[in-house]
Amino acid sequence: VRRVQPAPARPCDWTATRAQALGRRGARRGRVSPSEGAAAMDKKVITLETGWADMEAGIAKLIRFLEGDEGEVIGVEQYMHLYTTIYNMCTQKPPHDYSQQLYDRYRASFQDYISSKVLPSLREERDEQLLRALVKRWDNHKVMVRWLSRFFNYLDRYYVTRHSLNKLNVVGIVSFRDGVFVELKKAVKDAVLSLVNKEREGESVDRALLKQVLDIFVELGMGGLEAYESDFEQFLLEDTAAFYARKSAAWITDDSCPEYMVKAEEHLKRERERVKHYLHSSSEDKLLAKAEHELLKVHQTQLLDKEASGCAALLRDDKVDDLSRMYRLFSRIPDGLKPISDNFKAHVQGDGMGIVRAAEEAEKERKAGDGAGGGKKARGGPSTDQTFVKRAIELHDKYMEYVTGCFQKSQLFNKSLKDAFEVFLNKGVAGNSSAEMLATFCNTLLSKGGGEKLSDDAVEEKLEKIVRLLAYVSDKDLFGEFSRKKLARRLLFDKSANDDHERSVLAKLKQQCGAQFTSKMEGMVNDLTMARENHGDFQEFLSRKASDKLALDLTVTVLTTGYWPSYPTADLRVPKEMEAGVQLFQEYYEAKTKHRKLQWFFSLGTVQVKGFFKAKTIEMSMSSYQAALLMLFNANERLTYGEIREQLNLKEEDVSRLLHSLSCAKHKVLKKEPEGRTVGKQDVFHFNESFTDKMRRIKIPLPPMDEKKKVMEDVDKDRRYATDAAIVRIMKTRKQMQHQQLVMECMQQLQKMFKPDFKMIKKRIEDLINREYLERDKDNQQLFRYLA
Repeated sequence: VRRVQPAPARPCDWTATRAQALGRRGARRGRVSPSEGAAAMDKKVITLETGWADMEAGIAKLIRFLEGDEGEVIGVEQYMHLYTTIYNMCTQKPPHDYSQQLYDRYRASFQDYISSKVLPSLREERDEQLLRALVKRWDNHKVMVRWLSRFFNYLDRYYVTRHSLNKLNVVGIVSFRDGVFVELKKAVKDAVLSLVNKEREGESVDRALLKQVLDIFVELGMGGLEAYESDFEQFLLEDTAAFYARKSAAWITDDSCPEYMVKAEEHLKRERERVKHYLHSSSEDKLLAKAEHELLKVHQTQLLDKEASGCAALLRDDKVDDLSRMYRLFSRIPDGLKPISDNFKAHVQGDGMGIVRAAEEAEKERKAGDGAGGGKKARGGPSTDQTFVKRAIELHDKYMEYVTGCFQKSQLFNKSLKDAFEVFLNKGVAGNSSAEMLATFCNTLLSKGGGEKLSDDAVEEKLEKIVRLLAYVSDKDLFGEFSRKKLARRLLFDKSANDDHERSVLAKLKQQCGAQFTSKMEGMVNDLTMARENHGDFQEFLSRKASDKLALDLTVTVLTTGYWPSYPTADLRVPKEMEAGVQLFQEYYEAKTKHRKLQWFFSLGTVQVKGFFKAKTIEMSMSSYQAALLMLFNANERLTYGEIREQLNLKEEDVSRLLHSLSCAKHKVLKKEPEGRTVGKQDVFHFNESFTDKMRRIKIPLPPMDEKKKVMEDVDKDRRYATDAAIVRIMKTRKQMQHQQLVMECMQQLQKMFKPDFKMIKKRIEDLINREYLERDKDNQQLFRYLA
């Protein structure tokens, strides 16, 4: 038997018009015309019982069709008759207007059908068969609601609307809800949950059936989800929590951390698929939250702390895939990532401290080797600070890949990485600060012959990584001062490998630390550019002064005092060969510029000197001081220590260094009496004519000076100035502040460049009070006022 369902009804005007049109066509074929029917209706009032008898017959036929006992659904003529009957019964004048009675009997029709046919058949079914029967009965019920709503369309359109009653389709749905669903919802819910649990255990179930059943819960909510949520969803969530509590309790005991996470991820994926296939979309977040709580939150500590396979073990063994899965899983639960980030921070910090300890051990071994005569071998390899910085860069690259890959650029893990690096990078190694070691490493990269040969791109990459590490160093001003000192030596002694790299690293530092950080170093680089231009102008000046030919080639670099590091001044008595050049450049510069004063620093100069020895002539590269001392022996066969000091007009410590480099070091250009490895004030010196070397060009260096102490003094002085400036700037804005508040704000401003010391800030406040920048309140000693 083929069941035909009617198409959705259009507005009742169409139904009435359609009925009239069919009536007109029927009149031409010998049937009753609409006018005749209307006249008959006018003559005869339809009583309630008479009209309802016709309606009952139509409803009974529809029920037989739904139950499968009737082959055909209601035809057009019967449909027209039933619609017209309702229309006439609703439009008769009182007391024959039966609208209310029809409304009540419409509801009763559903109730009778449900009590006589639907409920008895459903009460006989169980489990999955109950669900299939329910779906079939619900479909039939909706068909019945559509048909009856059309029969009673006029009642629905006017009477129901005018009296603000429930629409007829709502009445039909409510009848099913109250008559069927209320009684069977527990059995239906249990049957659905049974199938869901079977599917969770791996069995195959009819997902389409589950979808149809759960759609009934939603549809019976009539626009809301109250029925779905209260009658099904809350039980589903409870059942889900119980299911995963049982599963996770077994997994956490039997499985390793990676195995547990794979199972958890797979089951969460299935829960999402479950929502997609048959649950309502609103259940997804709640369902996953329950599962995640039982699978992840409850066992998080135990899972992460598993000795052989927990978070620490995964980090130790570089299990990237498992760490990625761990992040994906625990990012779902509130505060789920915090324990992982703590483990990550502890691990990175541990690796970093391992680098520090290794560097300290290597430095101890190097010193022990030097003491035992193996210093030359120890110095053959990379220095301790070079090795430390390289390993720190490698460590940062490794764990930055973890942050960007496994942990999806999470800010929490970025902070953990930052905190870990700040701990060990600010420890220092064997008395050297990280700021100094980074500056030294950078200097090696930028210097000629700085060790390993790298391409330009490789150098740029290394410089970028050094600047990244600098972000974790608290004493950035110390790095800046060491870098400035080393930059000065590279520029002045022509040791810079590439000007582009010099400008590139300054640009990177400027972006990282601000324009003020690099302003002096940028000025130094610009000074060297200007010096090259000035050299050409000076050569033109010399060519115009043909009468004053120099006995030597002279190159002078003019430096701006404020940009360059401070150097000790000495009134060196230069040889006459050099003095002529100095005077000529002085004349040239005074003619070119106004209101500028030159101060000569011969200690920073280099000289190429030819030594005419018995064996051969050797070209020697040395400092201006060394050259001035050596040229004294052009006019003197022998000179005592005191005579040399007097003729050069230098300090004793400088003279001792110069004589040591020329008579006691590798290249003994001078001989001293008595012989020895130290210089005494009673020693006598003379030119060593028998000196020779296998090279025709040699470099005679000065003994290295420990610049670290000077740098630290300069940094401390700059920090005092910076602290003074910060205090005055704050007080000028606020006018008056409490002591603690002033200290905290001052520390906040200064910590970008260095880690300020509380005691130092307190001293600077006292100094500013003495200098009358600030004053204490007479009544409150903790309150300061700014003095304009």
